[in-house]
Amino acid sequence: MNVLFIIFQYIVPQHLLSRAAGMVAECEWPWVKNKFIQWFIRRYNVNMDEAADPEPLNYKNFNAFFTRELMAGARPITIEENSIACPADGAISQLGDIENGRIFQAKGQSYTLEELIGGDKEIARPFQGGRFATVYLSPKDYHRVHMPLTGKLKSMTYVPGDLFSVNATTAENVPRLFSRNERAVCIFETDAGPMAVILVGAMIVAGIETVWAGQVAPIKREIRTQKYLAKQKAISLKKGQEMGRFKLGSTAIVLFGPDVMQWREDLKAGSPTTMGELFGHTHSSD
Repeated sequence: MNVLFIIFQYIVPQHLLSRAAGMVAECEWPWVKNKFIQWFIRRYNVNMDEAADPEPLNYKNFNAFFTRELMAGARPITIEENSIACPADGAISQLGDIENGRIFQAKGQSYTLEELIGGDKEIARPFQGGRFATVYLSPKDYHRVHMPLTGKLKSMTYVPGDLFSVNATTAENVPRLFSRNERAVCIFETDAGPMAVILVGAMIVAGIETVWAGQVAPIKREIRTQKYLAKQKAISLKKGQEMGRFKLGSTAIVLFGPDVMQWREDLKAGSPTTMGELFGHTHSSD
């Protein structure tokens, strides 16, 4: 069955299928969006009690429901000294060290740091020998991504690519999965040095958005890089503040440079995550 699932992803028109799903997710006809939302809640046991608006039929379309805001206080942000906050609800796919310029994907699979960030050696350089964490957001999860640390946006790079599923089965069987899928590479300057938060698209994902640029993917024209420098208003976001969201589930990858931080010791592949909880610590500058 797994083999058939992988073969299907190679032969199906990934972008056409995903964009068609996006059109359905934007539909505001009550008889379409209400049935879709109600089915989804039953199918994935979605907890609406923590939503700012717990009434499913109040949302104007499926995407509004899927990217719903949570009620105040539903996700406390860690306040431990030198703490790093988890960026998203979901589960750890993998985390660890960036070794010899490569990032571990799954048993027998890895990909290069340089390819992941879009091929720019200068952007990749500060992360060589650093650490990574990959968080998978399942359909039932809260789908906004938040800042692990307070930071100032230095650049955002849109990297076109495939739209394979990003679940465990695909990660174990599709080479270079996260570095071949469509993604938005966001680089921030923090007190711990450069930090990357990479929003990876996937099959049926109808869009990737950031709070400063709106919809990043899909795009109708070939824009690879958007830089927020002196000529534009500086984008600074605090730890725990929303930085982006997925219209349907996907993956967020966080990168740090060498010797500046460590992940929480008990985290490992498969560990559940909650946005805002303690994710790791930066090394004290004292």
